[in-house]
Amino acid sequence: MANSTPPDAQPSSPVAAAKLQINHGHVSVATKDLPADAAPELLAYRQDVARASQTQAEYLSLDARPLDVCYFPTEPSPEYFQQIGVPGQYPFTRGVHSNLYRGKPWTMRMFAGFGTPSDTNQRFKFLLAQGQTGLSTAFDMPTLMGYDPDHVMSQGEVGREGTSVSHILDMEALFSGIPLGDVSTSMTINAPAIVLLALYVAVAEKQGVPYSRISGTLQNDILKEFIAQKEWISPPRPSMRIIRDMLAFCTHKLPKWNTISISGYHIREAGATAAQELAFTLADGIGYLQAGIEAGLDIDAFAPRLSFFFDVHNDFFEEIGKLRAARRLWARIVRERFGAKNPRSWMLRTHCQTAGVSLTAQQPMNNVVRTTLQALAAVLGGTQSLHTNSLDETYALPTEDAAKLALRTQQVILEESGIASVVDPLGGSYYVEQLTDQMEAEALRYIEKIDDLGGIVRAIETGYPQREIAESAFKFQQRLERGDRRAVGVNCHVEPKGAAIPLLHIDPAVERSQIDLCLKVKAERSQDLAARALQGVRLACRGQDNLVEAILAAVKVQVTLGEISDVFREEFGVYRDPAFL
Repeated sequence: MANSTPPDAQPSSPVAAAKLQINHGHVSVATKDLPADAAPELLAYRQDVARASQTQAEYLSLDARPLDVCYFPTEPSPEYFQQIGVPGQYPFTRGVHSNLYRGKPWTMRMFAGFGTPSDTNQRFKFLLAQGQTGLSTAFDMPTLMGYDPDHVMSQGEVGREGTSVSHILDMEALFSGIPLGDVSTSMTINAPAIVLLALYVAVAEKQGVPYSRISGTLQNDILKEFIAQKEWISPPRPSMRIIRDMLAFCTHKLPKWNTISISGYHIREAGATAAQELAFTLADGIGYLQAGIEAGLDIDAFAPRLSFFFDVHNDFFEEIGKLRAARRLWARIVRERFGAKNPRSWMLRTHCQTAGVSLTAQQPMNNVVRTTLQALAAVLGGTQSLHTNSLDETYALPTEDAAKLALRTQQVILEESGIASVVDPLGGSYYVEQLTDQMEAEALRYIEKIDDLGGIVRAIETGYPQREIAESAFKFQQRLERGDRRAVGVNCHVEPKGAAIPLLHIDPAVERSQIDLCLKVKAERSQDLAARALQGVRLACRGQDNLVEAILAAVKVQVTLGEISDVFREEFGVYRDPAFL
């Protein structure tokens, strides 16, 4: 029955009074309804939104109810602006952009890579045709570890976990028919990241793309390799020298390139808690800020081009709180600890990926539901870019159909759910704000401990983050095995027979073809030019010249990734995991 109480009627009970107060808008206020005497921050925000929204259509709910861009308490306190604030303004708790997805939907950047570069090139084109808005490249294990396909260490692994890239002809095939001046490309590579950057720049040059238009992101987060993923070449300190040279090169020459994607994803996948992921990721970020400053760079010249990469796990609200806390804590670190003046330096911009470790081989169709919930949390948390895992990834690299369904998951969220219409729709929730505060406080305690140890590099050398993660992983597994933590299909709602699903199989001929091409490149190039270029890389390692320049010159004359990585092994040494307990 419809409510027929006239607006000016007196409520008959305290409950009715509370309902009437909510209905009259005394609990929250929309941006367009702000009174003339509202706080200056809110009035400034309304002006920002008005400027950004001049050409945008009206946003409506499914029932055609008008939706404002953001909602606020009617009488925010000074503490509100210090802790929560407004979207697009320090401390960015509510997001780094004033109108978030109204201004630009998050980038749908599906991770792709398998077989030969040509195989992956076809997958790129398929995903772009399905509506993907950014490229993300997965490399195979030999590439990640700095080995050519013809190396004995590569045997049986070429093209299996990602695509095989060893030299400039491989990189050309990977991006054949894809104009590098018009797309943004992410590359998940760390120890030999400097080589892949040089290969990408060299191919862009061959396409006639000026440096000013080359855009994308290099993961290039070697510190998290020592903490969690364990794919390295040289020890931490010479590895940081390589990072320093890349920061300097990209700051001066590639204004649209994100030099490092500071990655909590692999830290979380290794067993860290959400707070540990947040803390160790930001501690790595502090280490990279210090490396840039040591290279003589102004923090405001390079900090805006650092980006982040977070895991989004199963605890829906905890993940939202983590992302909100990450923005606020990073903003305070960069502004207050490092003295950055440019607001863009304070912004934590992040890519997110749904939690691979949460996927199960049992009842794999359930993975679609898990991924959907995690993707929702990423969007509600304000991510700028998102990859959704495919249902079959516990078995193999995703099939084309599984990858398309994972992409469609994002598209349904964007086009049908309505959650992208309002900025930070959970802002002000008692629970979410409390989680945000707790995440920030817990992460800050870890960061202070790392500072006391002498910084993140020293903390890694002593094994501190490694031990913390190992302990958390062990405790989580114990809870799972006791049944304290439930996993559908694993320790509850179990079915006796597994479901058969289509899987992607890599043809063994891929390895042979990549080996043959690599040997051909090495045999047919100018041996004199290659030898001189490789010696240039060696001398740069021994001196202070920027390594990117030397490596760029080398890859242009078909020196390979493995040959350059071998120079690193010889000049900087090979890192062995000390296996802290």
